[in-house]
Amino acid sequence: MKRERIYMSSPDVGESEKEAILRALDSGWIAPLGPEVDAFEEEIAAACDRKYAVALSSGTAALHLALLALGVKPGDLVPTSTMTFAATANAITYVGAKPFFVDSLPDTGNMDPELLDQALTEIISRGDRVGAVVPVDLLGKVADYPAIQEVINRHEQQAGYRIPLLSDAAESLGAALNGVPAGKFGEAAIFSFNGNKIMTTSGGGMLVTDNKELADKVRYLATQARQPVAHYEHTDIGYNYRMSNLLAALGRAQLERVPDMMAQRKALRDRYADLFSPIPGVQIFGRNEDDSNPGDDEDNFWLTAILIDPTTAGWDAGDLSQWLTERNIESRPLWKPMHLQPVFQGEESIDNTTSQTLFETGITLPSGSALTEEQIGRVIRAIREFLETHSG
Repeated sequence: MKRERIYMSSPDVGESEKEAILRALDSGWIAPLGPEVDAFEEEIAAACDRKYAVALSSGTAALHLALLALGVKPGDLVPTSTMTFAATANAITYVGAKPFFVDSLPDTGNMDPELLDQALTEIISRGDRVGAVVPVDLLGKVADYPAIQEVINRHEQQAGYRIPLLSDAAESLGAALNGVPAGKFGEAAIFSFNGNKIMTTSGGGMLVTDNKELADKVRYLATQARQPVAHYEHTDIGYNYRMSNLLAALGRAQLERVPDMMAQRKALRDRYADLFSPIPGVQIFGRNEDDSNPGDDEDNFWLTAILIDPTTAGWDAGDLSQWLTERNIESRPLWKPMHLQPVFQGEESIDNTTSQTLFETGITLPSGSALTEEQIGRVIRAIREFLETHSG
């Protein structure tokens, strides 16, 4: 008999979420918007020390509207992380702009500020316009926004116009950098509440900002750009991107549990670290290895990945992935870099091969807070058996 499938990061919901949805149902607010949405926005804004938040139907929708509200125009170039899910680059194309992919720092996989410097120099020196810069927080580790912002500030003087910084924090809710919460960086930031994230609203996202005009513009565009008159009046193209009151209720219950869910994910990462520590050629991606690496103390531990040096280990990421697949345990490589994706083959990039190396040598392991002790035991036993079989 085929064993139950173990997923990498399935939704972690329980009685508090059921009670929240029933509360929303009983209120009569079934359609998009309502008191749960208002409260959820306030709570997310407070969690990341922002003044305003706008609840939306997905993280991708939040990226799309943020780019529009920031004034990104067709033909603009938008430097963005190559090590990301496709939604980041897709949203850039939605507004008619072109992604310019920037490679990664080896210890985090996040955007390399020095490569961003080179990209901006190239774009501006030839007279093209930079619409925005969109770094991505990879696997729950916040990008080096202070360094990125410093690079942008220098190039704004060269360009003669403002270059907004938009943080794609889809994966990093609950994380921080030097005590500053994810979502606080940049003119605006976005979160995703997709089913596999640190917390979920089934499907949903959020834009956060300290700019009231920007928040109002996003809210306006997300509700079909309807004018405030009695009849339906429209002067702009709008979108049906607002979050439902029911899903916001689910999100509020999930948000209260984020610290506990992070703690459970961290505990599992610690177990993986113990498991792999005696194995040569294997390291936990992003974990503190020396004094120069900030480590994972401020991560949200969304997903745990390992990096394998096949020459030293004697096996590679594909070998372990195949072993787990045969035992009905989900794993996957790290993100395939966007500049290597067929759909973005013609787009510009600045490449130091780091992201390609991470893609080829990394594997993401089951990391969810919903995993039972029995499921975790199955995963640990399967990996231990693999290591025993492939050692020496």
